[in-house]
Amino acid sequence: MNDRRALAGRVVPLIDLTSLNEDDTPERIVSLCGQVQTGQMYVAALCIYSRFIGLARKQLFHEHADAVRIATVCNFPDGAHEMAAVVAETQTAVMRGADEVDVVFPYRALMAGDAVAGQRLVRACKQACGDRTLKVILETGVLQSPALIRQASEIAIQAGADFIKTSTGKVAVNATAAAAEIMLQVIAEQGGQCGFKAAGGIRTLEDAAVYLALADRIMGPSWVTPSHFRFGASGLLADVSATLAGTRHTPSSSY
Repeated sequence: MNDRRALAGRVVPLIDLTSLNEDDTPERIVSLCGQVQTGQMYVAALCIYSRFIGLARKQLFHEHADAVRIATVCNFPDGAHEMAAVVAETQTAVMRGADEVDVVFPYRALMAGDAVAGQRLVRACKQACGDRTLKVILETGVLQSPALIRQASEIAIQAGADFIKTSTGKVAVNATAAAAEIMLQVIAEQGGQCGFKAAGGIRTLEDAAVYLALADRIMGPSWVTPSHFRFGASGLLADVSATLAGTRHTPSSSY
């Protein structure tokens, strides 16, 4: 139990607490804002749709100030790569106050043999982000092929991604250890400055431990900090909180 509690304490500051549902309401986002602190620890970020950024900023301002970053998503979850539209969406997110923007890599174009579309999109979105953090979602469960996952990772990093992320959480296959290992290997090969985000289907501490072990082995434990490593999740926090409180939690099917 002590090992599990230590793991829970390590996981909390790495979580992007997420609600990305079509039926999200202001009330749901307010409730999510109330979950950003566990004991003396804060999650890394709150990841929500752009239209809720102002509400979340207002909710967090007084109690949590700058302890929690606000992240949002663009061209999500379909990965459309019409350049002007995605850049405009990114600019809007920044204007609304997003600290971080998660953009979906045009994975379908890559699967069709177009390696340039992803490079152009990531580069343009990074420029639109300015000094904000750009996370690029590769949708590895759809790419499937290790060669394509490696190629998408290389393209995204070389085009300026601050993080590469496994999945939207909206497809049949989301985060997997196999995809994460490839992504982390590419990060290491590219100098280790880009971060990694595991998202989709990570609901328990045991799930989280798999990705932490990979990062520790490939990048080293000192690399695994919020500036380099995140979990995109909502259900994971419930297991973490229960563990820290000494109670049991039954995982749900949430993101």
